[in-house]
Amino acid sequence: MNFIDYYNILGLSKTAKEGDIKKAYRKMARKYHPDLNPNDKEAERKFKEVNEANEVLSHPENRKKYDKYGENWQNAEAYEQAQKQQRTSQQDTYRKRRSYNQEGYSDFFESMFSGRQRPGTAYRGQDLKTELHLDLMDVYTSSKRTLSVNGKNIRITIPAGVTNGQTIKIKNHGGESPSNGPKGDLFITFIINNNTPFRRKQADLFITQEIPLLTAILGGSLLINTIDGQVKLSVKEGTPNDTKVKLKGKGFPKYKQKDSYGDLYVTYKVQIPQRLSQKQKELYRELLKLED
Repeated sequence: MNFIDYYNILGLSKTAKEGDIKKAYRKMARKYHPDLNPNDKEAERKFKEVNEANEVLSHPENRKKYDKYGENWQNAEAYEQAQKQQRTSQQDTYRKRRSYNQEGYSDFFESMFSGRQRPGTAYRGQDLKTELHLDLMDVYTSSKRTLSVNGKNIRITIPAGVTNGQTIKIKNHGGESPSNGPKGDLFITFIINNNTPFRRKQADLFITQEIPLLTAILGGSLLINTIDGQVKLSVKEGTPNDTKVKLKGKGFPKYKQKDSYGDLYVTYKVQIPQRLSQKQKELYRELLKLED
């Protein structure tokens, strides 16, 4: 399950007071209440998140655990018990080490038979997971974003060419260690909303372009939309329907490959006239006679 930042859900900072939490909860619960958003699955999901956030943050003891352990707050007692056991283990191991050393045994031998970790062993913090929703053009160039994770703001650089569903790791930005060890890592999964007419496959783009019947028959030129502007293409005489044309380097940036782009593939769809004037019909009949 992805980590949910309860403070972010309610639009609050980690220093918010109890009254601020109640006020924010009432506002958000009213906004996403099912009665005001019938048949809205997204509103229903947010309403559940808002209630979940309130249940944790409005309870002082739960909030204290959440602030310390993040997504693993419900396992706080287990962590604290582990810390207590570790301290006891370190003390016991130290006493045994002194005894073993006096008898000439090594630390390795001691750790094998004591069944405990050696002193100084620290548990790593939990990894955190979150999602970042962006539009396709947001990742056409590299950009910087500030994320709020577990009540902290993190400034990250998003490389151009990130793909939908791709996950990147930000080291040492995860949960705090329960024993003063290293922090966990933060994993960000990108959800890319493609609101363009292009279909994307990695760095290559695909688009369908309608062309007039006469242009397909006689040839001509067309203005084609690319991801970053328009280009003029020459259409060969007698171009059949579903002809595919590749525009090299007119696709999307390749992930972490500077100045390298995919290709744009254009598929021609020949337009068949639906309404003809009397004159046009006569001309097409003349053409039909010539073919006969």
